[in-house]
Amino acid sequence: MKSRLSLLALSLVGIAALSACTSTLPTDTDESSAPTADDQPAAAIISGVAEDSEIAALLPAQYSDAGVLQVGSNLQFPPANFYAADGTTPIGYEVDLATAMAKRLGVDVTYNDSAFENLITSLQSQRVDFTMAGMNDRPDRQEMVDFIDYFKTGIGILVAKGNPDGIVEPADLCGHGVTAGVGSSQEAWALALSEKCVADGAEAIDVVTVNNDQQRLNSVKTGRVTAELNDLANLVYIAQTANSGEDFEVVDLPPLEGALYGIGVNKETPELRAALAASLQSLIDDGTYGEILAAWGLQAGAIETVEINAGQ
Repeated sequence: MKSRLSLLALSLVGIAALSACTSTLPTDTDESSAPTADDQPAAAIISGVAEDSEIAALLPAQYSDAGVLQVGSNLQFPPANFYAADGTTPIGYEVDLATAMAKRLGVDVTYNDSAFENLITSLQSQRVDFTMAGMNDRPDRQEMVDFIDYFKTGIGILVAKGNPDGIVEPADLCGHGVTAGVGSSQEAWALALSEKCVADGAEAIDVVTVNNDQQRLNSVKTGRVTAELNDLANLVYIAQTANSGEDFEVVDLPPLEGALYGIGVNKETPELRAALAASLQSLIDDGTYGEILAAWGLQAGAIETVEINAGQ
């Protein structure tokens, strides 16, 4: 990917998740909107990551003996994790971070593509060892799994090119349709905003949920909904790359409801959590983490210290 993205300073918009009208998007899609990438900008950085024997010793034997960690993800979330143009190779800054963490631990990683709403269940049933899927570290999720926080993020609003409905602030979405992932923080935020719309005397938001990003994009492009809500970095990437930047634009706002992305780990595997956290911290300390994010143009989302379950 040749373009370089930038994140605005994170700001918090605190709205509690409430209830509102939710519908489901039909399943037709327009593949012409799909952003793809052939190159991997951090490849040279990843190739230079070496095993650290002291950190590798923290990894429980069942994983080191297997020689591979199973990663659960939802591979349709550029630039975090998605498929290259060949349709089979996982790429993205999260893929690079997971690969670098595994190399520091002396093992490989295998990506397991899954629907976003199934990721926590996959962790709890130990079908995967950890998840890395642009998942916000939230208190309700902390009750089910632990999170190793690794990236600062926030919600953005994607609209069709030219912004035909004139969306300039969140309140402008009242009375319109928006689309977001099933069970996502963006869905919760939209439902809460819809409740506020009604309380203020405006029309509710029609919150359309679906976990296929191409369907969400197509619904915006065709005018079925006014906007897609998603991670700001993801939406900036789409706006810049889909149809050479001719289909979409991102509303010029700071990230909404700033949050932390977390690596999900089963609560019954604290030793694995400790090994992953130590590996990530070592990559931060030696500069590799920052170099990977910079290669994707996402250095503004970097953290300095690894924390566990720090999401609010």
